[in-house]
Amino acid sequence: QVQLVESGGGLVQAGGSLRLSCVASGSVFRINVMGWYRQPPGKARELVARIIIGGSTNYADSVKGRFTCSRDNAKNTVYLQMNSLKSEDTAVYYCAADSLDRRYWGQGTQVTVSS
Repeated sequence: QVQLVESGGGLVQAGGSLRLSCVASGSVFRINVMGWYRQPPGKARELVARIIIGGSTNYADSVKGRFTCSRDNAKNTVYLQMNSLKSEDTAVYYCAADSLDRRYWGQGTQVTVSS
């Protein structure tokens, strides 16, 4: 089992920045991909960014150039630096960790961007 705990959400004005953190514990050796998803109000959950164990990253088109996903393997932590935030970035952000056979989810953290 893998446990994920997110932190860093909150309320920010448009144009501002936030950094989300997600600490993994438990069977972390199983993890090969970590990333962030979000679920805006009334919409489906969507991929924001993910980072593979070798370090390569993928981003949703809507956040490219504004968000940066990074990983500290020594701390079993993944980060999401969010800059130039927009009102449409408002969502519950979930940390996810993929092993070969399943995806683990964090509890989610609310990010609200006021215009």
